[in-house]
Amino acid sequence: MEALMSLMVGVLTACGVYLMLRARTFPVVLGLTLLTYAVNLFLFASGRLTIGAPPIIHDGATHYTDPLPQALVLTAIVISFAMTAFVIMLSLKARAELGNDHVDGRPSQGDAP
Repeated sequence: MEALMSLMVGVLTACGVYLMLRARTFPVVLGLTLLTYAVNLFLFASGRLTIGAPPIIHDGATHYTDPLPQALVLTAIVISFAMTAFVIMLSLKARAELGNDHVDGRPSQGDAP
């Protein structure tokens, strides 16, 4: 299970970085979203992968789940939603003002002027 989680975090991170290096704004937003998913999975996996264990230690309980990573993931979800909404609005504003959706504001070599 740990190998699968680490593989998923690595794949999401690699895909997110690849998409963030694109010249258009929509792939950059998708890459940022994939990176936030990778961070959420990493934070969630840092709390030990325990199935059916309570988050609070009871008397005589031998297995428990750490509740701190769960709280951090909930906070990260809210922050990533706000950040994604801000980046989408920023890209829409740049599209309206510049007339294209390139990250640097200039059309590429293959685009017609």
